[in-house]
Amino acid sequence: MIILKFFLNVSKEEQKERLLSRLEEEEKNWKFSPGDLKERGLWDKYMECYEDAIRNTTKKDAPWYIIPSDSKPISRFLVASIIYETLSEYKDIHYPEMPEEVEEHKRKYKEQLEAE
Repeated sequence: MIILKFFLNVSKEEQKERLLSRLEEEEKNWKFSPGDLKERGLWDKYMECYEDAIRNTTKKDAPWYIIPSDSKPISRFLVASIIYETLSEYKDIHYPEMPEEVEEHKRKYKEQLEAE
């Protein structure tokens, strides 16, 4: 099993901008919840808890990757890069093989589907 843990770290300022855009842009209104404002007041406590959880759950074989996430394209690129680099180390990962019984009749199954 390969375990990858990512913490997408959004700054307090970026969170504020995202919340404002949820209020200002009609197509994003559905994402807004008044509870977000209450939780935002607990920002420092959340950060302490995240740091504590990350510190206590990081393992050599399952580290946390802290991803700066104010920019969604950059954070997605970083996560994808880590996944790619990690999986590239494993040479024994491959697509599952088709069962022999299915492989033998694959052409027949294809013809049957195409005849519909």
